Amino acid sequence: MFDNLSDKLDRAFKVLKGQGRITEINVAETLKEVRKALLDADVSYKVAKTFTATVKEKALGANVLTAVSPSQLMVKIVHDELADLMGGEQVDLDLKASVSIILIAGLQGSGKTTFSAKLANFLKNKKGKKPLLVAGDVYRPAAINQLKVLGEQIGVEVYADEANKNPVEIANNAVKYAKEHGYNVVIVDTAGRLAVDEQMMNEISAVYKKIKPQETLFVVDSMTGQDAVNTAKAFNDVLDYTGVILTKLDGDTRGGAALTIRSVVDKPIKFVGIGEKMEALDIFYPSRMADRILGMGDVVSLVEKAQEQFDVDESRRLQKKIAKNQFNFNDFLKQINQIKKMGNVKDLMGMIPGMGKALKDVDIDDDAFKSVEAIIHSMTEQERENPKLINGSRRHRIAKGSGTNIQEVNNLIKQFDSTRKMMKMMSGGAGMKNSARMMQSMKSKMKL
Repeated sequence: MFDNLSDKLDRAFKVLKGQGRITEINVAETLKEVRKALLDADVSYKVAKTFTATVKEKALGANVLTAVSPSQLMVKIVHDELADLMGGEQVDLDLKASVSIILIAGLQGSGKTTFSAKLANFLKNKKGKKPLLVAGDVYRPAAINQLKVLGEQIGVEVYADEANKNPVEIANNAVKYAKEHGYNVVIVDTAGRLAVDEQMMNEISAVYKKIKPQETLFVVDSMTGQDAVNTAKAFNDVLDYTGVILTKLDGDTRGGAALTIRSVVDKPIKFVGIGEKMEALDIFYPSRMADRILGMGDVVSLVEKAQEQFDVDESRRLQKKIAKNQFNFNDFLKQINQIKKMGNVKDLMGMIPGMGKALKDVDIDDDAFKSVEAIIHSMTEQERENPKLINGSRRHRIAKGSGTNIQEVNNLIKQFDSTRKMMKMMSGGAGMKNSARMMQSMKSKMKL
């Protein structure tokens, strides 16, 4: 995420390293590189020029404390301006109505249907809501089927009327259905086109006027860069939507859409999609995103993800087992699953300050633990409960059953033994500490 931009900004700040004070000359040199970095990230020239002019004014007007170097001060100013450029403050969804209606708009292929399901999953599991998904794309049967599959996957009902080809009627009937059946959030997925056209705009405008949504969210593919910003403006002129959703932010995105869209349409970015899994949806915090762009990590988001998977009772049970040196492969497997639920492994490690740069050219598969899980699943229940039973012949059987080799099995058992000893030594800590230690011990398995 934003690797190329982060790299170039880091190089820009090196101009000031070793400088005793900020001058107009070294600030100009630094900001020339900053402007280049922004333009390469597909930020519009106008936005990049305004951004660097503001940073220059603040940098030259700042008093540099003796404890702060010029480069550190410049990083701080750029960080604050990046956060402001992306909106400054995080903005919540408006869910105050007894039945909150959320209309989803965007071009075809932007990820509307997947986002609709992710949002329903988020509202159900994190906000305690009872959402209803509405299949409002009457032109693409695959969209209706996709929404049904995703709805079943997350345990959320999907309202669909495949015999009806009028999206306004479908949306209106769905809202009535929701009120009659106790749903408190209605999420309406709509049709998109390959480009902005009059028919699409008229149609979604008619749906909007009929159901009067509390939230109208524009979904944009962040990989399309400045095109995404132009499309967002065209939609906003018609819909006056309440927020922007950036999808595919984990892909090969240069970051231009995230950095520019707020200043162009003056609407907050509310969520970002960072993968295909239904849990891969993050609330957008401008300051935290600025942290990540500047390589400062995002420890707050990492802790929040860990807390979502943290089970107090399970942690106490595990602590007792660790203290008695009874930690086994079943417990080990549970810890792996907790880490996997937190999200993509490389993204998680990139949230740790300094790790983003270290991992830039490292390829960590999303299934980094796949072979580890295969080995553990190839053990008998007795072997998992009592790893001491695993002798030479059992190791050969486990390697054959898991599709790995004896060396991989030996390495895992050795790492497991080391982890168990480490966890016993650290048994005064709690679940997150243990998970972090386990991740460290698995580095060689992930080829770090």
